[in-house]
Amino acid sequence: MKLYQNEISSATSRVRIALALKGLTAETLPVTILGENAESRQAGYRSVNPQGLVPALLTDGGVLITQSLAIVEYLDEIQPEPALLPGTAEDRALARSIALAIAAEIHALLPPRIGLHLGKTFQADADAVAAWNRHWVGEGMAAIETMIAGRRQGAFAVGDQPCVADIFLFPQAISARRMGFDLAQWPNIAEIVARLEAIPAFQENAPAPRR
Repeated sequence: MKLYQNEISSATSRVRIALALKGLTAETLPVTILGENAESRQAGYRSVNPQGLVPALLTDGGVLITQSLAIVEYLDEIQPEPALLPGTAEDRALARSIALAIAAEIHALLPPRIGLHLGKTFQADADAVAAWNRHWVGEGMAAIETMIAGRRQGAFAVGDQPCVADIFLFPQAISARRMGFDLAQWPNIAEIVARLEAIPAFQENAPAPRR
């Protein structure tokens, strides 16, 4: 397998965590994502992934899979243990809803291309873009805290084993902390993240800080 990735990307972090939990390896192909001239914006990479996003996984069968949730579920299917989805239909739905709340509602508003568009179209400077990011992270994480608190019955987001919800929560929480958020305001998230940080697959594959 080949993984097109960038180490600062929280979406890439999700896939790297899943690979590590599964004991799977993939050749990593770095793709720059910052700035107007980033490789992700160029025709060469767009010929691989028309969206120009990372991560993208090229399977051993030569099929390209995009979108981190699709990739993580693919890995769960080809390597069933340890399972990344909980055992009941209700818990699987909850785990997916938490993952999607992060991927589709928080992270979708934060990538570099969004900041570039805000600057070009609305003349938003770096401070304005940072304020935009903080708004959506704060609002989204507060909602996820409530989602988890309402149903939590184990050590992690959904149950007593890390699952797809934790794989998506962890990189977003690490990024939020680097933005200056105190995770203690979200006690369930803070407790879960502390537990996840003790697991090498999570700790070693957190998104790298921006330089």
